[in-house]
Amino acid sequence: MKRNYKLLLLVLLLAFASCSFTTKKFQDPNKDKLLIQLITYVLEQGHFNPQEINDGFSEAVFTDYLEQLDPFKRYFYASDIKEFEAYKDQLDDQIRAYDVSFFNLTHERLLKRISESKEIYKDVLSRPFDFSSAEEFSTDYEKLDYVNSKKEMKERWRQQLKFSTIANYDDLVSDQETIAKTDISEDGISDSQKENKSNIELEEEARGATQRSLDELYDFIDDRQRKDWFAVYINAIVEEFDPHTFYFAPEDKDRFDVAMSGNFEGIGARLQKKMDATIVNEIISGGPAWRQNELEVGDQIMKVRQEDEEEAINIVGMRLDDAIKFIKGPKGTNVTLTLKKVDGTIEDITIKRDIVELEETYAKSSTVIKDDKKFGVINLPKFYVDFEDYNKRNAASDIKLELERLKAEGVEGIILDLRNNGGGSLQTVVDMGGLFIEDGPIVQVKNAGEPKEVLKDRDKSIVWDGPLVILVNELSASASEILAAAMQDYKRAIVIGSKQTYGKGTVQNVLDLNRMVRQNSEGDMGALKFTTQKFYRINGGSTQLEGVKSDVVVPDRYSYINIGEKDQENPLEWDKIDAVDYKVWESYYDYDTTISKSKERMANNEQLKLIDANAQWVKRIRDREMYSLNYDDYRKTLANNEEESKRFEKISDYKTNLSFQSLPYEIKLMDKDSVLREKRDRWHTSLSKDVYIEEAINVLNDLKMTYKIKNVATSVKN
Repeated sequence: MKRNYKLLLLVLLLAFASCSFTTKKFQDPNKDKLLIQLITYVLEQGHFNPQEINDGFSEAVFTDYLEQLDPFKRYFYASDIKEFEAYKDQLDDQIRAYDVSFFNLTHERLLKRISESKEIYKDVLSRPFDFSSAEEFSTDYEKLDYVNSKKEMKERWRQQLKFSTIANYDDLVSDQETIAKTDISEDGISDSQKENKSNIELEEEARGATQRSLDELYDFIDDRQRKDWFAVYINAIVEEFDPHTFYFAPEDKDRFDVAMSGNFEGIGARLQKKMDATIVNEIISGGPAWRQNELEVGDQIMKVRQEDEEEAINIVGMRLDDAIKFIKGPKGTNVTLTLKKVDGTIEDITIKRDIVELEETYAKSSTVIKDDKKFGVINLPKFYVDFEDYNKRNAASDIKLELERLKAEGVEGIILDLRNNGGGSLQTVVDMGGLFIEDGPIVQVKNAGEPKEVLKDRDKSIVWDGPLVILVNELSASASEILAAAMQDYKRAIVIGSKQTYGKGTVQNVLDLNRMVRQNSEGDMGALKFTTQKFYRINGGSTQLEGVKSDVVVPDRYSYINIGEKDQENPLEWDKIDAVDYKVWESYYDYDTTISKSKERMANNEQLKLIDANAQWVKRIRDREMYSLNYDDYRKTLANNEEESKRFEKISDYKTNLSFQSLPYEIKLMDKDSVLREKRDRWHTSLSKDVYIEEAINVLNDLKMTYKIKNVATSVKN
């Protein structure tokens, strides 16, 4: 259920609202009505593309709200839905009248059905499951009909719980077999074999694990207050505007404020909710998960175990906020996560919690030699800035410094790696683009109903005038897309990477709703994040939905997975405005030839063919919806998947003949900082196994300039 994504966890282009319409003040003794007044007013006045609140809007809110309340269709009956449908085309009228009667009806009915479901699942789990019978289960919940009777409801729960339990049963069987193989006594029989549990005992234990997970889930459900459920209803309304418009309840707003401050404590990963799954959305550079190097974007966290506990807690189906409470913890403590990897395999990893080291979110560079030529690599994890003082350290000033250092080393080409860079400050993009061109426009920005604004580099000096390659992937978003698009439009850089980048071409504001309340006695109203601008390339095209299309497309494991803006619900449309005048870079005399040669190499690269085959296989695994509840068939499928995955193990064994070196200033620092040395050694090892970096260097080696590169800048942008 895409709508349930916590999209705030992606690093976004954000500003803080100071719009003129926010001077209006509101007052209402009923907090629910006051909140609807505030949100509808802000969205009508300030959203880039305000929606007409009509019957069509009402039906969309109705459908999406019920999907969020009961995604597995195991609470509400068809009779409930029929009763609710009286409001299906009336919600627009209720929203305009600040009427919450539909919410009150659904909320009271949901609590009643949840209470009833407790007895159902306990009754189902009191009886053994027959894993020898021929039975299949579909995880395509959207195609399910609502049930008509208590008998049908019990059967729905039985199938869903059997599906959960067969996975627990397989875990227990596999654990017992593993112990038996490693614990052989002198008589050739393992001690564990002598004490092996029967299948009946294992099935009972598996059901017990399922029940404990549900008991824990329902403890959290019972803790939810009416205001928590009302926030779900409010977000069903606001997310009809676009996927980045989101209401933060007071507690969520506090967490968002901490996230924007740049201080993270825990494992250093951003998470999002999809249906009942907690999915890793981003690994924060420098954080514990990044250092541990096993957690990946796209992994599903299924269970969490603390270091002082024997049993893990199942977080499947748990609210994201509640799941995060288990994953976070004091610095220095260990947490073990049970993961469902992108390829479908199950794996336990242990991460020591810590505070994210902000240093690793900053730009870093390295050099490499190929064919007696030295090249530079700059990695930029995000477009960071000090919002209180721009003249302090920011991404643009750091990139300028790295360019100067690389020039001093005599490099003949530079790779700017923007893979997995989710964005950040808009101003840093403009300043950074100016480091590579003489002067000119970088991006166009448009507010609703207002003339476009063209953001330009006005400094005629160039910090780097040599060959440039930009690396991107599907997770390069927002600010990354602006820079890659500008350099592509100027033909200043060759862009290598995924078929397209993420495709987020919008800017959001965050408004503290308390600012708009007169004499507030109702408590914290929370905050609203809403889309206020779109940005456009200098050629007039938007990066919205389409992203930036690479000059040279190379496959990666995310090539066939739906993770971009176009895969969200209600994204703003792609459109185009007039281009601005700009002068194409004319200092390469073989730009198009170099791209053609790179495409030819990529088409014949065996490593990339294997990566593409793996990406297609991962797609098939993730798209699977039918599962056997017969254990022999279930296990056979798992074994086949595991066997098939072995042919892709060679991907991680790949090595180039390239050797990467830190710059002299860092080598001096490493003499006194062994932790920095370990980080750079690890980064260099990763680069030496990176087929994309290898091809980027080949492209730099091919690019020819019409003049000799100036290794010492005569003028530097300030």
